[in-house]
Amino acid sequence: MFLPLHDSNPIRYVKVAYVTYGLIALNGLIFAVTASLSPVDFQQATIDFGMIPIVVRDLYPQPLVWLPDWATLYTYAFLHADWLHLLTNMLFLWIFGDNIEDAMGHWRFLLFYGACAVLAALTHLAFNLDGNGPLVGASGAVAGVMGAYVLLYPHARVFVLARIVIPIPLPVPAFWMLGFWIASQIFYLIVDAGEPVSWWAHLGGFAAGIALTLVLRRRAVPLLGGR
Repeated sequence: MFLPLHDSNPIRYVKVAYVTYGLIALNGLIFAVTASLSPVDFQQATIDFGMIPIVVRDLYPQPLVWLPDWATLYTYAFLHADWLHLLTNMLFLWIFGDNIEDAMGHWRFLLFYGACAVLAALTHLAFNLDGNGPLVGASGAVAGVMGAYVLLYPHARVFVLARIVIPIPLPVPAFWMLGFWIASQIFYLIVDAGEPVSWWAHLGGFAAGIALTLVLRRRAVPLLGGR
């Protein structure tokens, strides 16, 4: 129903959000490599590096003997199923990530992003204990960035391409745009839409982002800002 285009929220503490841009570049590079594989090899890569609940729980051996079971709680976040999956996640990271990196600093933001990825995966695991399919994608980590954004900058203007009758750009407060997003995740979880999407990972990442922001943000950055 909507697609975020950009926000009106300048950064104040860092000159360049190079961690955000580096993460986007790394995700793009890894997808370019995996997309060049044959379908069989691509599927094997998702099995090797995706987060599979029964593997993390040590109910089934790790396909790569040199990779610890727990490592896939992080590596899964750099794999994507297709270009649309990648571009959607990276668009949200591009729009919201620089402000959260600005609010935390480079190293704390990198720690934050990784922690959100892990906690999102653990949430997925908790509700899919016997799952034997790989979880892939940066959605959980990016949901954490969105959770941080709605806590720190709910009043910032986000320009979205809204599909009402025809697609038109509209400026809306971040609270409404991201609030609608999280409400849609809960809705799809309740109705069990049957799509290959881990709504639990999205919700877990979003909640992790809010909680971690309370600890990792700069003291000078207030909550509920962005006016």
